[in-house]
Amino acid sequence: MIITVASFKGGVGKTTTAIHLAAYFQGLGETLLIDADPNRSALGWASRGELPFGVVDEWQAGQQQRPYVHVVIDTQARPTPDDLSLLMASCDLLVVPTTPDVLALDALTLTVDYLRSFETRYRILLTAIPPKPSRAGAEVRALLKEANLPVFKGGIRRYAAYQKAALLGVPVYGVKDSKAEQAWADYGAIAQEILARQAQGR
Repeated sequence: MIITVASFKGGVGKTTTAIHLAAYFQGLGETLLIDADPNRSALGWASRGELPFGVVDEWQAGQQQRPYVHVVIDTQARPTPDDLSLLMASCDLLVVPTTPDVLALDALTLTVDYLRSFETRYRILLTAIPPKPSRAGAEVRALLKEANLPVFKGGIRRYAAYQKAALLGVPVYGVKDSKAEQAWADYGAIAQEILARQAQGR
């Protein structure tokens, strides 16, 4: 299975999402993360510690001899329509992270009409959802559903544990933080949604 992660604005958790989906899928089968973002954020994360899966750039990807069960691709931010066409053609699902704020949603709406043409080939993932009593996450989810856009049932809550994980170069379950378990569970739920979708063949 090939999962591509793309975003239309920086700072929405694209690399964090790619890292944690790859970590989950590694537990099910050999997984490779391809860092195709010019910023090389995933490679930087890996260089600071130890991840349970391999991370290579797009130039090294073709040299890999292992038969990987899963591949996760971290792409550059703000893809063009041509970029999206290529990404869609080469993956099973495009995961589109966005935070529940106006600027991120403005960036997302720029490509909504284009994304619609791919029907079920993509899913929007709400990230950095603020804690209660804020209703930002629920309100944005309702707006996206009202627009008939495919959204993951689960979402990624905003936790400082992710920043700690990035600094240490490990998945979030590898840091000492009271919220690390909940943070990992959020991505586990998203990975399970992806697997259920694949099992249903859509």
